[in-house]
Amino acid sequence: MGPEQKEYYSIPARILFWMGAIWLRSLPGKLSTLFFKAIFAFFTIDTRRFRTEFRQIILQIYFTGIEAFPLVGMVAVLLGSLTIIQAMTVMPKVGFGDFFGNLMVIVIIRELGPVLTAFLIAGRSGAGLAAYIANMKVESEVDALETMGIDPIKYLVMPALIGGMFAMLIMSVMFSTVAIVVGFLVAKSIIFLLPNVFEMKLMWGHYLESILLGLRRMDFLMLVVKPVIFGGIITANACLFGMSVKNDVREVPKATSKSVVFSFTFVVLADLLLSMFYWIGYLSGINSLF
Repeated sequence: MGPEQKEYYSIPARILFWMGAIWLRSLPGKLSTLFFKAIFAFFTIDTRRFRTEFRQIILQIYFTGIEAFPLVGMVAVLLGSLTIIQAMTVMPKVGFGDFFGNLMVIVIIRELGPVLTAFLIAGRSGAGLAAYIANMKVESEVDALETMGIDPIKYLVMPALIGGMFAMLIMSVMFSTVAIVVGFLVAKSIIFLLPNVFEMKLMWGHYLESILLGLRRMDFLMLVVKPVIFGGIITANACLFGMSVKNDVREVPKATSKSVVFSFTFVVLADLLLSMFYWIGYLSGINSLF
C-alpha cells in the first residue's frame, strides 16, 4: 500500500462545514432536523401500520385542538367583544370610523388571532406533550420502542407534528370565527343592556361588510400558513425537549417549561418574519403611486 494521502479542502468548503456543524448543534438546527425527520417518516409510513399511525394522528388532533376548544373559545369571545366595543367607541371620535373592518382584520384575523391561539396551544397541549414524552424517556419506554424495532420518530414525533399542525389550523380558523361572530353578539348584548354608556349602533350587515372589505388575498394565505408553521414550531419544541430528557424525573418539569418558553419565542419570531410579506406588499403599493 502506498503512503496515506491527506484530503485537502478549500477554505470556503471548511467554512461551510463548520457553519453546518454549528447550525446542527444549535436549537434551531435541532428543531429543523427533527421536523424534517418527522416529515420524512410521514411519507414513508408502512401500509401495514397505516391504520395505527393514522389513529395516532387523529388522537393528537383531538388532544391538541378539540379538548382545548373551551379555553380557546373563551379567549376568542373576550378578544372579539373587547375589540368591537373599543373600536366602535374610539374610532368614530377620531375620524377613523370607516376603517373599522380593517382594524378587525388586523387585530383578530391577521395578528392576535393566530398568535394567541398558538400561545394557548403551547401552554396547554405543547406542555402536555412535552411532559408525556419526557416521562416516557425517564421510564425507558422510548428505549423499549427502539428495542422492539419501532422508530420513536415515526411512532411519537411524526403523529404529534402532523396532528399538531392540523389542529392548530383548525383552532386558528375557529378562533377568528368565534371572535367575529360570538364577539359581535356579546358586544351587541352589552350595548343593549347599557344604552346610556355605549351610545352607538352596531348592525350585523354593516359589521360583516366592513370586515369583508378589509380582507386581502394575503390574509387568506396567511390564515393557513401561519397556523401550520406555529403548530409545527410548538409540537417540534415539545418533542425535542421531551426526547432530550435524561433518566431523571426532576428534568421533566424543566423540559416542559423550556418547551413553552421557546415555543412562545419562536412563534413571535416567526410571526415577525411572516409579517414582512405585508410590509413588502405595502411598500410596493406605495412605490406604484410614484
